Amino acid sequence: MTVCLIVPFPSASRIGYIRKLAGMMACCSARGGERSLAVQLRAQQQAMLRRGLAPEVVDRELRSLELAVRARLWSIVMQGGDAA
Repeated sequence: MTVCLIVPFPSASRIGYIRKLAGMMACCSARGGERSLAVQLRAQQQAMLRRGLAPEVVDRELRSLELAVRARLWSIVMQGGDAA
């Protein structure tokens, strides 16, 4: 029996999305950036659940996305605010 792992949102295909979210957060106040991220994560969550992904897969993917966005945001901050 072969077991396959399907990655619903592979990292390589979401680099642009991660950069966009981090750039958007960098341009907002801390509170506004957190609110924007929460809205986007909720939208992603709803999309994955609509597609029938298991809740544990959704949770894992959302955490992965959030960590990637926060890492990119930190990179922007450390480079002096260049959101490009």
